[in-house]
Amino acid sequence: MPPAAVTAPMRNYRGRFAPSPSGPLHFGSLVAAVGSYLDAKVNKGSWLVRIEDIDTTRVVKNADTDILNTLQAYCLHWDESVVYQTKRLDLYQDVVSSLENQQCVYACHCSRKQIKALGGIYQGQCKNLGHPTDTGALRLTQCHATTHFNDLIQGDISVSSELAHEDYIIKRSDGLFAYQLVVVVDDIDQGINRIVRGADLIEPTARQISLFKQLNHPIPEFAHLPLAVAKPGFKLSKQNYAPAISKAEPKPALISAFEFLGLPTHANLMDLTTEQLIEWGINTFELKQVPRVAEIQISQKQTS
Repeated sequence: MPPAAVTAPMRNYRGRFAPSPSGPLHFGSLVAAVGSYLDAKVNKGSWLVRIEDIDTTRVVKNADTDILNTLQAYCLHWDESVVYQTKRLDLYQDVVSSLENQQCVYACHCSRKQIKALGGIYQGQCKNLGHPTDTGALRLTQCHATTHFNDLIQGDISVSSELAHEDYIIKRSDGLFAYQLVVVVDDIDQGINRIVRGADLIEPTARQISLFKQLNHPIPEFAHLPLAVAKPGFKLSKQNYAPAISKAEPKPALISAFEFLGLPTHANLMDLTTEQLIEWGINTFELKQVPRVAEIQISQKQTS
């Protein structure tokens, strides 16, 4: 059992919810939105919304508008203007160029198939070949490998040394910036100091911590919520066609999200308005109540 969650109040709290516009919000994404929102408000902090549309191949038309309308229907109101990653390409390129100038970046021509055939972890095959950096993918030389970190919910986390030391891609061969780069650059630029999100991102967190170090920036606190799963190991996701939550009747799903996060719900909550439910959640939520597990299996009734 991991140690108890850390719940000391945080000054100048800045948190965020960062959905990808690849489809409507489902129950799993609602849990992440509600958990991050309540934690921000309990700490009298700011809650930002960022649309992570950097992978344009996965973007569904008008999904961003649907997501924002859903958040409003659930009275999850953001505190600053919504940020879109596709509007920030110059910022990402400036960071990549700076890393290139520090000779921390090199071009790689290896395919995923080749890397998978060699065990799935990139072994630096292109590191000393001197490929021009305007060809292939760009990899970051790993200078701050992170194998351990503390999570405010899940406790002490260990990551394999091989993965921690891997030189990973920060700009893809198709010219798109990689998620692992942009998420850290965004968090730095927006001043995010606590990240509350799903446990499916625990492993990438070690890589992101390394990049915060490489960019000489303070590392945010991380709190990874349990994943909502339909069956063990099968998380709810847009790719798995998880049903969209209702915008017309938000209260049942919102109360289910409260239950999922460990809040002591009761039948009379259905008598409240959605806005009152959110206020109740803020007054009731504690990070230490969140179940300290990686996933929780839910019923079909909870998903809509």
